[in-house]
Amino acid sequence: MSAAIRFRDLTLGYDRHPAVHHLDGDVESGALLAICGPNGAGKSTLLKGIAGSLKPLSGAVALPHVKARDIAYLPQAADIDRSFPINVFDVVAMGLWARCGLFGAIARRELTKVEGAIAAVGLEGFELRAISTLSGGQLQRMLFARLLLQDAAIILLDEPFTAIDSKTVSDLLDLVARWSSEKRTVLAVLHDEELVRAHFPQTLLLAREKIAWGETSDVLTPQNLLKARTMVEAFDRGAPPCAHAA
Repeated sequence: MSAAIRFRDLTLGYDRHPAVHHLDGDVESGALLAICGPNGAGKSTLLKGIAGSLKPLSGAVALPHVKARDIAYLPQAADIDRSFPINVFDVVAMGLWARCGLFGAIARRELTKVEGAIAAVGLEGFELRAISTLSGGQLQRMLFARLLLQDAAIILLDEPFTAIDSKTVSDLLDLVARWSSEKRTVLAVLHDEELVRAHFPQTLLLAREKIAWGETSDVLTPQNLLKARTMVEAFDRGAPPCAHAA
């Protein structure tokens, strides 16, 4: 199977200090991949690098078969400004921007797609609700509806199931399974190891560098998890800019 994403000696970071070191590997097209690791392991940084919002310090992220518009990226809920005066319908409709343009008119057919996406995530009747009034689970349902409209080949999810109720988690996992059945490539940053074991056949374990990558049962071993935790705890924030150890 061909690669959807290729990492070639990829180093990502901020102010020349790396958060992800020298990552190599391919994500196959249609993969359902969990990205796991302790806090500070570089998981969210990696998604930003794939999405193109963070440029590599060295190396490269290659997307052989897709364009930037074919990537859908869901950031952490904490990154969403819930005070912004906008309603559910308009947020979901943003998923059409890649096709309609920022100021393009939305045809009736497209409006029907927005309504369908809202219904698909169980938010019928919430179309005109301000996002500031939504619960955490309702907010995630809304953001998943926007992802549905983006119709992307690659879907990036950053902690999509954090601090939401179990019914919402189950419903959103059904959407992830749907994307997987459609052979879309899904990468999700996750902390819940049991959820990963149950729903994600492949895992990349990070601790600022790759600890293990492959079948989830082979990656999430006690030995690997301890190594990842130890490596992150030992990270020296005062270290100089990255120099790859031989």
